[in-house]
Formats: sequence, structure tokens, C-alpha cells
Amino acid sequence: MEGGLEVREEEVVIVGAGIAGLATAVALKRVGVRCLVLERSERLRTTGAALSLFPNAWLALDALGVAHKLTPRYPPLLKMFLTDIGTGAVQEISHAAGGTGIRAGPRTVHRKVLLETLAEELPANTIRFSSKLSSIQTQPGEGGSLLPILHLQDGTVIKAKVLIGCDGVHSMVARWLGLSAPVHSGRSAARGLAHFPEPHGLEHAIYQFLDSEKRAGFVPLSDKDFYWFLTCKSTAEEDAKFSGNPELLQREIIENFAKDFPSAYLDVVRHADVSELTWAPLVFRYPWNVISGNVCQGTITVAGDAMHPMTPDRGQGGCTALEDAVVLGRHIGESFIRNNGQILPQETAEALKRYFKERRWHTASVIATSYLSGWAQQSGSTWWMKLIRDVIFYRFLFPILFNMQYDCGRLPDVSTDELLKNQKKGD
Repeated sequence: MEGGLEVREEEVVIVGAGIAGLATAVALKRVGVRCLVLERSERLRTTGAALSLFPNAWLALDALGVAHKLTPRYPPLLKMFLTDIGTGAVQEISHAAGGTGIRAGPRTVHRKVLLETLAEELPANTIRFSSKLSSIQTQPGEGGSLLPILHLQDGTVIKAKVLIGCDGVHSMVARWLGLSAPVHSGRSAARGLAHFPEPHGLEHAIYQFLDSEKRAGFVPLSDKDFYWFLTCKSTAEEDAKFSGNPELLQREIIENFAKDFPSAYLDVVRHADVSELTWAPLVFRYPWNVISGNVCQGTITVAGDAMHPMTPDRGQGGCTALEDAVVLGRHIGESFIRNNGQILPQETAEALKRYFKERRWHTASVIATSYLSGWAQQSGSTWWMKLIRDVIFYRFLFPILFNMQYDCGRLPDVSTDELLKNQKKGD
């Protein structure tokens, strides 16, 4: 205790128990590094319904040692049926070019299941719930390094050697680092889950619908469940009206936004679970701010949406967060192993620089191409925009942009004896 406050000392602190935070904690556990995850909510935040994970994400999950727990439950989606609402024309687009196994096309996964699978890999008490960060300070460390001091709203003070911000689009850690604020894309998205009492009988594929400045779709999760979405241009007034009012949003989609869409889509929306229905503006960070921004300072860095928020038009938000976790785990782990199971601030600061160097160009390119994908698909119904969308984008660019076989690499091998030795050091 210092001055009546609870003071804790931790090796590594991760802020946020979302996909990036939990995956990073799993990666660090695999290389023998103990960490504490701070989560502001009372439990895991499972909003977001579901997400599509492309082969690059499954390679990351395999490196984390959890892919085998999820692949049997979620078969790959090998094709997409794309309907033009204006003409009624349907294109069939293949996702099968990538290969087999975890490289065989995207799979749509319940966000809740993914988070729970990652959390189950962590030792008890790794996640500290109801822990909201209120401020970040630094103190001098060995060799002139600056070490983070975290102040929580409940009065707890945590002195850490490493701080990793995985606290989402509006990250406090990113603001502390001086990264630019995300900008509004001019579009928003509704997302939800739908549950049918009887098997729906549809082929296991992606069903997508394009209208002027609107894009929607659904994906079967099981023989009775769907993940569905709708993205469209939006105003600040609409964002305020629909956020936190799922019943109104559901009615507006059926009666206005998607009134001309096929009955199959409207039926899915009618069966939506309103407790899982969300509306959110789509934001992104300018890619040049990621390339040249202050993504790491000393032993403080960010990952996932805190580093590279992006629009969902390539389905890469969760995928790149999982990649970040593996790359962070590899660079921190190699430093940790090289220093005989110790977190040395100066060495770790260099490891974080290597992490940033490896990630910045890749994530910046994904941000840019995600935004351009959204623009190509939803920028209007003029003849030339349809030419760009239907011919240039879907026939030529789509197979390239959505064949995400990028491999973020593996974690360093650590023996069981080394893990036990490092765990005892932490105790």
C-alpha cells in the first residue's frame, strides 16, 4: 500500500479483454511470460455477434494453439452468392482457391465462442474484470528506460514493465502514445444474429446483396442460426437514433433500408435476436498515421483496433488483431528467452520496435484496401460505378483481396521445463 492505495507490480499488463487482448495474453503464455489483462466490463464483452475469419486468421489461431478447437464447429465458406438488387442478377464467386484445411476459405465464428476459447487457455486470475483505466504515467527504470504506471478508477495503482493497449477503437493507450484519432468513414453498420426454430435448408455459403450505397448479407452459422449485417451511408442523427435502440433499428431495416431486398434476407432480419443487434459507425485510422505514427514508446505499445481500426469491407479487423498477437508474442518471447526468462525494459523496448516494423506496412495496406473495397461496392449506382464494382472489383480484384493467405509466423518453441521455471519466477 502507498498512501492508502493498493499498489501492484506486474511484468506485462494488457488493457482490454477483446480479441487482441486475449490472443496476446495466450501468445505470451505460450512463450512463458506472465501477464495481467485489465477489462473494464464485469465479464467478457461478447457483443458483435460474429465475425468472418479468413485463412490468415486461422494460421494465427494455429500458432496460438487453439485453431483445432474451432475448425470442427465452423466449416469453411467456399462460395458467395452476390445479388444485385437493381437487376436481380446473381453472381457466384468462389472462395475455394486458397487450398484445404485452415487455408480453405473464410469461416464465420461466434465472437463469444472465440473469446471464451481464448480465455480458457489462460491461467486463473489472468483477467481482472471491472478494471477501468483512468490514467497512465511513467517512472524512470534501469538504463534510462521509462516504465508505465497505471491508475485505475477503483484507486488501484499498477507498476508494470510492459503495457500493451488492446482497448479498441477509442484506446486510451493509443491517445497517450499520440496516435491520431480514428475518422468516420461516412457509413455505419448493423450486425446481429438470427435464430430459426427449424432448419433453414440453405447452402453453407455467403449470401450478399448490393443496392445503391447499401450492402447487406447473411451467413449460416448452423442449420438454425445466421450472422447477418447491413452497411450503408449514415448521419450523426441516425447513429444517435439507432445506437442502443435495437427494436427501432430492426423495424427501420425491414421497412426502409432493406425494403427492396429479397424475402430471404428480410426473413433473417425478422428472426433477429434484438439482444445481439448493434448499430455502430464505421471508423478507420488513416494508413499513413499507422506507418509514421508513434505506435510504440519505450515498453508501451498497442495492438488490434487500438493500432489499426479499419472498415469491415475485407473482413480483416479480427484477423489482423490475431496476427498482432502472434507477432507481439514472438518478439517479446524471443527477448524473454534470450534474457534467461527476464523482462528487461531496454531489450523489450527493442522487441516492440521490431513488432511495429513488421506490422506497420501490412496493416496500413489492409486499412487502405478495406476502405477502397467499401468505396467500390457502395459508392452509387451510376453506370461507371457499376462497371468498377461488377467488372473490375468482383471479377479481378476480389479474388486477390479476399484470398488472405498471409502468414504471420510462429511463436518460439519453449520447453515445458522452461515454462515451469519461468512461472515459478513470476510467483
